[in-house]
Amino acid sequence: MGDLDEDEEDLRLRLHDLVTEHRDLDDAIEALLRDGFFNQLQVQRLKRKKLRIKDEISQLQSKLIPDIIA
Repeated sequence: MGDLDEDEEDLRLRLHDLVTEHRDLDDAIEALLRDGFFNQLQVQRLKRKKLRIKDEISQLQSKLIPDIIA
């Protein structure tokens, strides 16, 4: 059972890191757009990375939420 607890803790830590990175990317994108002089390609790359992170966050959350038997 100890390994399962460690695996869950690892998932929770990874989830926390991803949420933080997602928030930081959001802030970076907002700052670039607010500046007015931004590279559209750079903004698109950051948005794509943000979407990949969002997908990974969703996957981790589904692993952490136990299946409910109806």
